[in-house]
Amino acid sequence: MVRSFPTRKLIHQSQLGVVDFESEDTWICATCRACVARCPRGVAIIDIMKALRSVVVGMGAGHVPDSLRVTLKNIAGTGNPLGEAAEKRTDWAKDLEVKTFTKGTEILYFSCCIPAYDPNIKRVARATASLLNKAGVSFGIIGARESCCGESVRKAGNESLFQTLAQSNISAFSENGVTKVVVSSPHCYHTFKNEYPELGSNIEVVHFTQYLAELIREGRLKPTRETNLKVTYHDPCYLGRHNSVYDEPREILRSIPGLDLVEMVDHRENSLCCGGGGSRIWQETKKGERLSDLRLDQAVATGASVLATACPYCMLNFEDSILTSDRSDVIKLKEISELVLEAL
Repeated sequence: MVRSFPTRKLIHQSQLGVVDFESEDTWICATCRACVARCPRGVAIIDIMKALRSVVVGMGAGHVPDSLRVTLKNIAGTGNPLGEAAEKRTDWAKDLEVKTFTKGTEILYFSCCIPAYDPNIKRVARATASLLNKAGVSFGIIGARESCCGESVRKAGNESLFQTLAQSNISAFSENGVTKVVVSSPHCYHTFKNEYPELGSNIEVVHFTQYLAELIREGRLKPTRETNLKVTYHDPCYLGRHNSVYDEPREILRSIPGLDLVEMVDHRENSLCCGGGGSRIWQETKKGERLSDLRLDQAVATGASVLATACPYCMLNFEDSILTSDRSDVIKLKEISELVLEAL
């Protein structure tokens, strides 16, 4: 039996096969790695999607979503996706006694572009820095010398821009004597840890949940305030499936007195993506197709009053879902660092 398929406009044919580069399908993948993790043959779908996108971006062969095009232009021009001045990158740290990184400082804190610039997510960087100060950690920032890590840029297929961003950050780390970096974003974590080494970087990379769990174990931070909160935790894809960091966030939450941690139906390796990976965070997603809305439904179903996570991209998507679904009176969104700071 011969099956028929809808006819589509085919505009490119090569060794990659027949691809409709005018279709939005090229940009749907959020690179959450769920398909790779479950594939019995280990097919690297993410690499395939990245390759297809690189043809579209590099050769001008088809359609790049307008919002993504603007974001890539911002990153190329200013080093961040919001198009803000590099000099404003440290504005989040005002009044927090955060020092400029100098040689001999133990830790470089790299906040990620979103906590650095987004007015609603700056609280993540501020809470993180406050915890580091309370623990007596020797840390600093390099401010305007930082650029976007380039993770979403590479997943969007713009390899040349990724290379430029990576080399700029690697040079900044080297010139400032950085040997260890602590990051808030799983996307920065993944890129610095797994992709920068191929370009010559040899610094130690730690996600803040890993570092925070260590500080609590060592007694340098002691959550003692009773919270009486029911909390559910969302595993970010780039922290969980991409890098197998599942235990430390839960260890931190369980260290908070009175906090009742309840799991969503899909969690750890089976966590549902928020939809922000693979450059999707910079693209419009129609209402009814947003993965963050489905994930929010799962969070609300647990009866939790707080949805916790450890990723700035997840924060952006969930804030939007909570607002558009009018559930701000049902569930609150918190980053793990905020919950720990409130419990000290």
